[in-house]
Amino acid sequence: MSTGRRRTIGLGSRRFRLLLVTYVVGMASAVALLLSGFHWDLRPVTPAQAGGTASEVDTTAVVGIRTFDAPGDAVVVEDVVYATEPDGTQLTLDVCSPADVAAPTAQPADTAATTAPPAATPEEDAGGGLGSTIDPTATALPSDTTPTEAPAAAALRPAVLSVHGGSWARGDKANSDWRNVCEWLASEGFVAYSVNYRLVPAVAFPAAIDDIGRAVEWMRANADTYNIDPDRIGAFGGSAGGNLATLLGTRGRGPLTEGSRVAAVAELSGPVDLSYDGLVVSGGSSGLEQIALDYLDCSSLLDCPSAPKASAVTSLDRTDPPVFIGTSTEEFIPLSQSTDFADALSELGITNQLVTVPGSLHSIGILDEAMRVQVADFLHLHLGT
Repeated sequence: MSTGRRRTIGLGSRRFRLLLVTYVVGMASAVALLLSGFHWDLRPVTPAQAGGTASEVDTTAVVGIRTFDAPGDAVVVEDVVYATEPDGTQLTLDVCSPADVAAPTAQPADTAATTAPPAATPEEDAGGGLGSTIDPTATALPSDTTPTEAPAAAALRPAVLSVHGGSWARGDKANSDWRNVCEWLASEGFVAYSVNYRLVPAVAFPAAIDDIGRAVEWMRANADTYNIDPDRIGAFGGSAGGNLATLLGTRGRGPLTEGSRVAAVAELSGPVDLSYDGLVVSGGSSGLEQIALDYLDCSSLLDCPSAPKASAVTSLDRTDPPVFIGTSTEEFIPLSQSTDFADALSELGITNQLVTVPGSLHSIGILDEAMRVQVADFLHLHLGT
């Protein structure tokens, strides 16, 4: 018969407390690991870091837009403020103009407007824009830019708003890949506006698309400054920027020359359907689903009222602009997003072009020379030269 004593662990004992602490730490680590897995393609990016290498092209290989050698003759004006938030946050863009476009003109910097009035509702703004949020007297150039007089007969150019990607949570207008996009568009004869917008987690939908809409309205209000034709504005975006560019094109109704409406859209790898069927049933990863939930500020796509509002495929009407859709066949955005979007556009009689390429490269990672030719041809066709 054993004479040993059985030891019990009291709730107040030191050993119990140590075991409890170990258990809690272990569970916290497990949860953190799981959550980090949901954000597998998110990483911090320092905003406004011109020449930085971080973008949604998550490879060091020379692919896509990285195969473009900028001629170096574009006129680049950086960090132009297009709107100011009530909390003082300044929203900025860079402007890349072709070398033969007249120098920008502007009012002196100290005449800039700051906070704009409240945004108009869609019912108030039939043009789909946020006209009441933009002060047309806002500064069009940074303070170190010397105002000049534009030639009286300067030819007006079409403009393209360039929208970076990054899961709506990272990225910057001036990292090396998107600066290359800006200069590529300028080399094609467009005045390109590479835009920054507010990011998750500081904001959620619809902040980013509201910002993009305000940028277009600012472009129209300051068209003379950069010698652009306000009736010929298009949008180009990749990844989350592709979502925003297409949503910009489908938001609102009516003429494509008013408010925040645009005359043509080109997008690469954009998730255009943020519904449960569009992202989950179609084969999207749990990481992609969580990225969308963070952006939409929802706990489940099965019950998320903002999902259809953030999806271009559910916002279409017959007045919407032509759309170019580019994607790779094996990337993490389900291919059906692009094919179903093209079908929906065709059913409404909206001009569209779908281009798929083999492989798994994403967004402007597929913007190689062949894709650049097709995108540029599409924009020239619908915006002019």
